[in-house]
Amino acid sequence: MNSKSKCPFCGNGEQVLKSNEHAQVLLSNPRKVPGHFLVLPKRHIEKPWELTDLERRDIFELTDYVSQRLIEHGLGEGVDVRQNYRPFLYHSKLKVNHILYHVIPRSLEDYIYQISEKYDTELFADLDPTEAREVAKILK
Repeated sequence: MNSKSKCPFCGNGEQVLKSNEHAQVLLSNPRKVPGHFLVLPKRHIEKPWELTDLERRDIFELTDYVSQRLIEHGLGEGVDVRQNYRPFLYHSKLKVNHILYHVIPRSLEDYIYQISEKYDTELFADLDPTEAREVAKILK
């Protein structure tokens, strides 16, 4: 069985809340907070770099639309837009092999901050100049 045949987003049009030519919006289930949306291409794609320019355009058109609507309706003061590419994780309820963008409403000291992000300070380190030069070479 291939990834597309196991994909909960392919051929499941009843979940679609809004769409345009190349992308669609669904509510995330499971979700982190109320108003957690997913924006994804209609075509089954697993790697971010496989998106066409038209798919990217349509994904970000819907991402902007959802972001503005969340803020206008008071579900957040801002949003996090997140895309994860993690082929090392197995397909599960929390990880699907279909490229998607999470649009998550956020506010100062919200639920996500209270249970997780307030502890994130330990994860960050100052960027070392030697590391910066070495890693920057990847893009040259």
